[in-house]
Amino acid sequence: MKVNKRERILGGLFGVTVGDALGVPVEFVSREDLRKKPVQEMFGYGTHHQPPGTWSDDTSLTLCLVESLVEAGYNLADAGKRFVRWYREGYWTPYGRAFDIGGATRQAILRLEGGVDPALAGPDDEMSNGNGSLMRILPAALYFAESEVEAMREAVCKISCLTHGHQRSQLACFLYALLANELLAGNTPGLAYEKMRERAPELCAGTALAGELPHFERILNGSLPGLPGREIRSDGYVVSTLEAAAWCLLNNATFSDTVLSAVNLGGDSDTTGAVAGSLAGVYYGYGAIPRKWLERLARFEEILALFEKFASLLTKNSLH
Repeated sequence: MKVNKRERILGGLFGVTVGDALGVPVEFVSREDLRKKPVQEMFGYGTHHQPPGTWSDDTSLTLCLVESLVEAGYNLADAGKRFVRWYREGYWTPYGRAFDIGGATRQAILRLEGGVDPALAGPDDEMSNGNGSLMRILPAALYFAESEVEAMREAVCKISCLTHGHQRSQLACFLYALLANELLAGNTPGLAYEKMRERAPELCAGTALAGELPHFERILNGSLPGLPGREIRSDGYVVSTLEAAAWCLLNNATFSDTVLSAVNLGGDSDTTGAVAGSLAGVYYGYGAIPRKWLERLARFEEILALFEKFASLLTKNSLH
């Protein structure tokens, strides 16, 4: 069945939330333990002792960015204010309280609160290359999908800088955006991956991102899909998360199998699940996400209403 643009947008956004919620109860659980008792359905409690369908900061910050783009357009200051509200007030959290906050994100939010230029808020040292901007970058990729690629690159990188300013984190977000937008265009995962890795070096040439390309060698040299699972890391490092998410997409044939494969890698299971789920959701579409998982999500109806607004904004001038 043909998947239209609206369904791909909704699928990607809900892919973040579903992957996140599947992974929250087993965050930090080892891969070995998950082999013995893999995640197969959405359940609760576990690591963070939260009810089934609870999502984490991955989804909260994605929701804040979606809402900002809907209500204020591309506006770093507005997005930053919503991030501060999330941290301080529990805005766009499942139950009114933020939990599981990364160190770089916390530092950036405190800087935003203190009046630092939003484009300079994210720490830019090499040790601040966690996956905290990658996990929420999909709305930016979708929003700028029909822009000139250089404009998309600049915007995605600046939106990364709200919480993660190092060039490596920015490049991870840009590579992800290239891949997501090839999927949005209807390319198969294999073709989307090939197009992304062929285009990336040229699109980074002459920019500060170029120096970070060697860190993404396994993605860009084409070897990633054929790597054995034991070589795929699922920690909180931004390169690991992008590799793991793309590897799961390329080695599975359904939305469910992709996201469960990601979550069952263990470690930073919620974010690996969120990023893999977002890519799978863009490709397979909203209708491919099991309804039983969607209906268990905390605040499902509110999230759906927001995502519908975003999808309408992005498709109002589209024929697809």
